[in-house]
Amino acid sequence: MEKIASFCVNHLVLEPGVYVSRVDRTPSGDVLTTYDIRMTAPNREPALDPRVLHTLEHLAATWLRNNPEWRDKVIYWGPMGCCTGSYLILQGEHESRRVAALMLEMFRWIAAYEGEIPGATPRDCGNWSFTDLDGAKAAAARYAENVLENIDDAHLQYAD
Repeated sequence: MEKIASFCVNHLVLEPGVYVSRVDRTPSGDVLTTYDIRMTAPNREPALDPRVLHTLEHLAATWLRNNPEWRDKVIYWGPMGCCTGSYLILQGEHESRRVAALMLEMFRWIAAYEGEIPGATPRDCGNWSFTDLDGAKAAAARYAENVLENIDDAHLQYAD
């Protein structure tokens, strides 16, 4: 079988950032862009704890789908299996820098979040207690401060 595009990215040099992972066209002509929201350096920094990643998923998906400018463009937000970040799929083509600004706003919101985790009840989630709000807030603050606040082109485009 042919190796898929995400397995062709050199994870030995990949740094945290916001990258266009792929751009797809549906049969009806819609453009869907997948963004690699990479929060840790693969194989060099610790991966995110799955409870933290699950909590980030609930908070990020809720925030994105309530954002008045972006909610109609959001197709999907979900964690990477390797626990080093998440994927965001948006309708249309948007530059990584614009998506990075959106991510900065979102991760700052998560870092400051207080209250119950949206959708973290037995009725709403298949593993509702598998969460870590404090860990998610810390990871969000770290990503916002260390990556997103002063993001440069090297962290917006995959290295060759």
